[in-house]
Amino acid sequence: MKTEIINQPYSREFKERIYDIESPWNSQSWTWIKFTDENMIETVGQFRGFPKEVKYSESQNEIIVLTSDHIFRLNASDLNLIETERQLNYQDLEVSPDGTFIFHNYYEIEKMNNSLSEMIEIESPFKMDDIRFKKWNGKNLEFECEEFTNWSRKELMELDTTEWKIKIKTPHNNV
Repeated sequence: MKTEIINQPYSREFKERIYDIESPWNSQSWTWIKFTDENMIETVGQFRGFPKEVKYSESQNEIIVLTSDHIFRLNASDLNLIETERQLNYQDLEVSPDGTFIFHNYYEIEKMNNSLSEMIEIESPFKMDDIRFKKWNGKNLEFECEEFTNWSRKELMELDTTEWKIKIKTPHNNV
């Protein structure tokens, strides 16, 4: 399954599905995701909220769509919703090589256990701020962050997804 955030398509350009959660707090923004399956069949999903990220976990056969309004968890086989959560804090999303979904807000990194309501915070060597996922090195996810309330300390960090530990990769303090 290939997933990608796209601009609003022309009407009837693709098979379309709308994923909307009724809430008085919803924004007027929408996200369009194009799903391409192994048979090259393309479907577009329209999701409530401004686009942030979409990831596919092959081992779990699931897709997570992260928007400014909600987190949508889908079954990749039929694109049906498994669950949703109102979303205000998560800024980005990754999927580990073993298929675990990883989220971050500004201050913490969490992995999804069995559901969106079962998030597990990954302990860090210091209180982080302004987390930014960068790239994968094997089973390690590199990210940058600052130390909370000490914004002159910027660090390159690494999340080991085998042991689920965060460590400082290379100290490079900017003073």
